[in-house]
Amino acid sequence: MARSLSLAAYRALSRHRHEPSEGQSEPPRPEGELVWAHAGDPARLVALGDLAERLKLIRPGVQVLLTHDGSAPPDKIAHARRGGDWVAALTTDHPSSALQFLAHWTPNLCLWTGAGILVNTVSATAETGIPMILADIDSADFHHRRHNWLPTLKRASFDVFDTIFACTDASAREIVRLGIAGAKVRVTARLRGCPTPPLCTDDDLAEITTDLAGRPVWLAAHIRRDEIAAVLAAHRTALRLSHRLVLIATLADRADSEELVRALRQSRLRFANWDNGDRLDDNIQVLICDSGEDLGLWYRTAPLCFLASSLTPGHGGINPYDAASLGSAILFGPNVRDHLELYERLTKAGAARKITDSTNLAAALVELVAPDKAAAMALAGWEIATEGAELTDTLIELVQTRLDAAGADHARP
Repeated sequence: MARSLSLAAYRALSRHRHEPSEGQSEPPRPEGELVWAHAGDPARLVALGDLAERLKLIRPGVQVLLTHDGSAPPDKIAHARRGGDWVAALTTDHPSSALQFLAHWTPNLCLWTGAGILVNTVSATAETGIPMILADIDSADFHHRRHNWLPTLKRASFDVFDTIFACTDASAREIVRLGIAGAKVRVTARLRGCPTPPLCTDDDLAEITTDLAGRPVWLAAHIRRDEIAAVLAAHRTALRLSHRLVLIATLADRADSEELVRALRQSRLRFANWDNGDRLDDNIQVLICDSGEDLGLWYRTAPLCFLASSLTPGHGGINPYDAASLGSAILFGPNVRDHLELYERLTKAGAARKITDSTNLAAALVELVAPDKAAAMALAGWEIATEGAELTDTLIELVQTRLDAAGADHARP
């Protein structure tokens, strides 16, 4: 009774609020299965974009609608679009808006992450009978202002979900204390970004491994024009102590390839161009690539990588996830604002090291380029990169199970 009264009160008050205007028209609802996933903050939107990308690889034909709380910046939205077929803000909880949203999209499953539950929206969704999953709930989510104005509304907000994933034992206990059945609640790791690493062919990996013949190798990835001189200077310095050392150099912008070649010639470094089909022989000191299209190969080849676009201001750094997940120890510059949180976690775990100039870079190369030296860093990086995979894998498995059980009941012909 308390649950129905709290929901009824909330709905009644919601109806007296100004109904939002229609705004932009929605794109057509596609045929077939549609998974709707909502992110309570920008970090969760990134993680759901990665989850959607993996789900679509495993389950061809499924479509994914990603919604968020309206706070996501453009770069997070762009990342989410790699997996989501549609990405849109969902901020209103007016009862009529909720019904219009559901009538248009008719999702086959709802996956909600984090705080800020739109009570009218999720309760209307539950009334359609589709599977509903609530994930990545921690103690902070219990104190979100949206849940606190009616004592029993918090319970009602949570109880519409079939399965709830808490981040800690403590948050799971709080959920159960609300009156939620313990059988609904499971404890898992946090939901974190977990993009699909770039691939490479076995033939290419075998070829480059044969050509290297055991030589020490390091990778400089996404080099900017204003970083070329520092990278080559560090390599020349390291060559004095490691004479067989090979640098694999990939550019952030293919337009800088002529500048890289000019700098290599000026530095008197012997080089080959992978994209032109050149082979790596014993005399080659630098293997250049005009773009990052083969980074899946190079991260698997090099035990140590310098993630460029970070030495000089203005570039923001690149996402270190791929390098960490594919077993490469990481060096990076001081300008990584776009992915600062992940670099800090990797550094704290001993998986990454910050350098400030070519001298620091050269010293780190000499110390870490041997595979056994970089192995501990690489293992720590792999553990950080894969810690978010636990919940992602669990959610993908559960989504597939629920969709299979529901069959095509909600899919349009």
